[in-house]
Amino acid sequence: MFFYGGYDGSVIETQPSYNMQLAYFFTIAAYLMLCGISLIYSMASSFQKNFVLTAGPTNGGAWRLLCSWDFSVVNEKAIQNHKNNLGIQLKESLSERLQGKAVVSVSARLQQLSLQLLAWLLSLGLALGSCAAIYFLQLNQKQLVPSVSGSGDVEAEAATLLVPVVVSLINLIIPLLYSVINKMEQYNNPRTDVYIIILRNVLLKMSILGILCYYWLNEVPSTVDCWESFVGQSVYRLVVVDFIFCLLGSFFGEFLRNVIGTKCIRSLGVPEFDIATNVLNLIYAQTLAWIGIYFAPLLPVIQVIKLFIIFYLKRVSLSMNCQPPKRTGRAAQMQTVYIAILFFPSFVGALSMVAYTVWSLHPSEQCGPFQGLSTPFHAIQSWMDTVKKISGSQWAWWIFEHVVKNELFFYLITLIVLVFTYFAWQVTQGRKQLIKILREQIVNEGKDKAFLLNRLQSVQKQNKAAMTFRPQELTETTYFNQNWMNTFPLDM
Repeated sequence: MFFYGGYDGSVIETQPSYNMQLAYFFTIAAYLMLCGISLIYSMASSFQKNFVLTAGPTNGGAWRLLCSWDFSVVNEKAIQNHKNNLGIQLKESLSERLQGKAVVSVSARLQQLSLQLLAWLLSLGLALGSCAAIYFLQLNQKQLVPSVSGSGDVEAEAATLLVPVVVSLINLIIPLLYSVINKMEQYNNPRTDVYIIILRNVLLKMSILGILCYYWLNEVPSTVDCWESFVGQSVYRLVVVDFIFCLLGSFFGEFLRNVIGTKCIRSLGVPEFDIATNVLNLIYAQTLAWIGIYFAPLLPVIQVIKLFIIFYLKRVSLSMNCQPPKRTGRAAQMQTVYIAILFFPSFVGALSMVAYTVWSLHPSEQCGPFQGLSTPFHAIQSWMDTVKKISGSQWAWWIFEHVVKNELFFYLITLIVLVFTYFAWQVTQGRKQLIKILREQIVNEGKDKAFLLNRLQSVQKQNKAAMTFRPQELTETTYFNQNWMNTFPLDM
């Protein structure tokens, strides 16, 4: 029941009848639809919160310096981490401002562009070489490992793990080479470093998954009888081996590295927790689960268990073996970037593969719920032909025949989505401009208030000075003569 071949296309006679073909198709469609709606809602909410309103006062350097301290933090290690994070954010803000004002000579600019071009050529060459090696290994696996063609012994089963192990090794080693290449580019902005590393790792992982899907959908159906189960088993092996490498990476890359850095070679110090690499590994694992949903319907259950174990493992490893990264982007905006990567190219690519399999590929004749059909989607066609015969249901058949099966409908949907996206983008830009104008008005009102206060203080000082230096008024005083008796006549 774990793989595609464990299901058949029979109809269970109950009231109402249970059609396995329709159940298989609509269960997977509902799962992918819910995932897509959830991703779109999360991405839109995060974008509105972290990009549309980024011009608010909580993004200024003064706010970070004076108002962003969390006084509830009392742990000494947490306080130090908070100080480091605050320092990184202030350095990023100052670096962005200085970068806009800096004047770079033409020769220095050309030298920097040459280094960046060389770095991108090396990165793309590594990605293309990795994809070519994986595709060659897939095509010539039986010749390279003869035990694969033997009976189901232990060596043959172990040989099937060759491709997953090679893929996991490439996903482990090539990102380290990308980090070395990134150091020679010398970007001025620390966030640019993070974005470049993320972009290169996404290109690598999606290219590997793309070449694997190309092999599964073009080479395997013509060589394997129950090719859907074969693809499901291949995806399952990739998920399991990726989980094993994640455990080994936490042990060797974090635990032993911490022991060596604190006990043996103290100059190495405590290892940093690479947020970008860990998040991209999670995105890669989730993409595998989406790709394998059609070929192994219970694979999301394995993925949930895997993520549950990885979460608590990383939580313990982070608190005991790692320190916060020195290079990081703005946490809220990076969250939006990760959700966007999870949606495109991860979810969109997996959805495209499943849609191509359902609409275009011929299913296996010996296994699966869609055996005997030209395409899996033909099961929906047969069901709608049955619905057409029911009185009062002709409208549903008309919608299916003239809307769902019409390519023009999907082009119109795409056009409408692009138009709404454009309008939403214009609304976003308008709100940003409005916020900028309101902030300028607040600044101008503050300047007006300061001017009026200064004017009022100057008037008060003038009035006070006038009261201090005003001349005294003349007043008449009575003169008393002490010899008043001598003024009388003598004859009195």
